[in-house]
Formats: sequence, structure tokens, C-alpha cells
Amino acid sequence: MLTINNLSVHYGGIHALKGINLEVPQNKIVTLIGANGAGKSSTLKSIMGLAKASGGSIKFNGEDIVNKPTTNMVSKGLVLVPEGRRVFSNLTVEENLFLGAYLRKNKEEITKDLNWVYELFPRLKERVWQKAGTLSGGEQQMLAVGRALMSKPKLLMMDEPSLGLAPLIVKDIFGIIKEIHRNGMTILLIEQNAKAALEVADYGYVLETGSITLEGPGKELMVNDEVQKAYLGEHK
Repeated sequence: MLTINNLSVHYGGIHALKGINLEVPQNKIVTLIGANGAGKSSTLKSIMGLAKASGGSIKFNGEDIVNKPTTNMVSKGLVLVPEGRRVFSNLTVEENLFLGAYLRKNKEEITKDLNWVYELFPRLKERVWQKAGTLSGGEQQMLAVGRALMSKPKLLMMDEPSLGLAPLIVKDIFGIIKEIHRNGMTILLIEQNAKAALEVADYGYVLETGSITLEGPGKELMVNDEVQKAYLGEHK
């Protein structure tokens, strides 16, 4: 579904991505793990056209989308849940969710998906008329995911969904990621919480200072000595 070949990104004199290769097959969860500043967010930004690629290609369903306008991405089915949630704090929960569906026309389908989001996140249903800015961090993350789902994405990309959340809420969020995937969603997950990400991922990539150093099935990376030492705090 998504194929990245030899992708490079520069910010001034900084070489943020150094010719990475990455693939996200349909109906799979793929995760990209790495330390802060490794280039994980730069990868997502380049896919969405928010960061200009200086080389390489990004193909989505066979179409090269490298450096295409960000405004085109949602209509193609590429949707990003950004780091830091970025909900519209002065709008209600429901208004935020409807904004996710702004490109859609079929009201019946929109209502059906709204009900599905409320099934996934019962807490949002309880707070339907509450201003998004008054929600807890975990609830705002749920709203950000729900808003993305309302656009009916073909590929859902998530940038650090567990960042700054309490362990119990992190568990909830990853449970929801698995549930969304069971409904046929393809997911590209960017995470610092390597353990949680690799537990749900079909396939994973390890990014270090702009280069992919390891890749493999999530469960294999979980037991890899280098990954355990660097990201899981474990030693064999």
C-alpha cells in the first residue's frame, strides 16, 4: 500500500533522513521505533507533504506522492493523528469528530462511522457536548484518533499516540489500535514506547539518526538483543 524508497530529508544543514526504505502492506500494523530525534516524525511529515523530501520516492497505492500538497493527502485516504493530539479545544467532542468527515458527503455513512467511534470510545460518547480543551490528555488522544477515523482513511498514521499518558491509558490506546486493525485498518505507528508498539505490530523498523538499522516482524524485534538493550531496558 505504502512504499518508501531511498527517502532523504534535509532541514538546512541537518540530514534528518538518510535514504530510508520502508513498506506498509495493506491490512498490517507497521511500527517505526527509535529514540527522540531519530527521524520518526520527519518520516510521517514527508509522507503527508509537511516536510520536503530532498530525494527518493513515496508511493501510495502505486502513485508517487512525494512532495505533493498536504491538502491532497486526506482525499487520497492518508490520515495522520499528529503528536500532541491537536484537537480543536474550543469545539465540542462531536464538532471535532464531524470535522474529521468534512470531505465526505454520505450522511448515512458518516452517522454510521460516528456511532462506531462512540462504540470504540464510550468516554467520548459520555462527553459529546463537552469542549475538547477540557478533556483529559487520554480523552483528547481518543478524540484525535476518532476524528481521524471519521475521514474513513485507507492508511492511518499515528505519531506518538502514547506520549505523556498514564500507563493504564496507554494500555487502552493500544487496545483500541488492535481493535481498529481488526476492522481492516492499515496502520503506520510511530512510537517511543517500543515495547507497546512491537507487541501490536506485524512488522517493525528501527530508526537511528536518520537511518534504518534493523527491521523484521514485531515479535522477532522484541527478542532482538540490540533492541532489548537500546529500547526495552533489558539484557539477556
